[in-house]
Amino acid sequence: MDFLKQDAILEIVDNALREDLGDGDHTSLSTVPENAKGKARLLVKDNGILAGVELAKTIFHRVDPDLKIEVLIEDGTYVEKGQIAFYVTGSSRSILSSERLVLNFMQRMSGIATKTHELAKIIAHLPTKLLDTRKTTPGIRIMEKWAVNIGGGNNHRFALYDMIMIKDNHVDYAGGIPQAIERTNTYLKEKGKSLKIEIETRNLDEVKQVLAIGQVDRIMLDNFTPDQIREALTIIDRDKYETEASGGITEDSILSYAETGVDFISSGALTHSYKSLDLSLKAEFDS
Repeated sequence: MDFLKQDAILEIVDNALREDLGDGDHTSLSTVPENAKGKARLLVKDNGILAGVELAKTIFHRVDPDLKIEVLIEDGTYVEKGQIAFYVTGSSRSILSSERLVLNFMQRMSGIATKTHELAKIIAHLPTKLLDTRKTTPGIRIMEKWAVNIGGGNNHRFALYDMIMIKDNHVDYAGGIPQAIERTNTYLKEKGKSLKIEIETRNLDEVKQVLAIGQVDRIMLDNFTPDQIREALTIIDRDKYETEASGGITEDSILSYAETGVDFISSGALTHSYKSLDLSLKAEFDS
């Protein structure tokens, strides 16, 4: 996905700028001369994976198309405390008005990218792919999934509309696994939609129920132990169904899950349990 080509990016940026600027950055307007020119550097104050540089350029140019950005370190690069990621030059007022939004997004995106990188590198030698989830911050999901990509992870479905995921509550409300699968396939046929179908299973018996009816693309093995996943994989036709492990998988356990041979591991922690990377925009104003 080319995230910068998504209209949602500009919509989010514009909404965030309206939230922050309101009818004007009165501190900058009152203290900084209108024609003042300045320069600022993006200072890295933590070690991790840098993310959000391309977004920062978009934000700066949305505030002031005349701002100039000199990028020294690209997205996805491992950075260390003390490095400078980029310089921005132009109107001092514009730099000040852009500062907080740039930092808010970059710190969070870099934190997510760093968390993703830490987990992805553990299983990098195996074919299992690391996925994110919908456990994202409302309103800025696209930025957070972008950060997962930058960190070396993969995106699961983006939202409720681009994939069918039959979870435990759906199964229970539907009256059981057969009913949920049958209704899903009938619905897609009636609506003329072609969406992948994934179903969550809670135990080996539910896996067997799914296999008995088929008509799905991926089977999620939720809160299974690695040994239970190995057992499930012995009865699942791997040419017919993709498999996904999910639920409580941590940095300490992810390797043992990947070693089972499961196709995907999904982790909500990528976007809800990260630590923001400490970044700062330091001004270097000209007289």
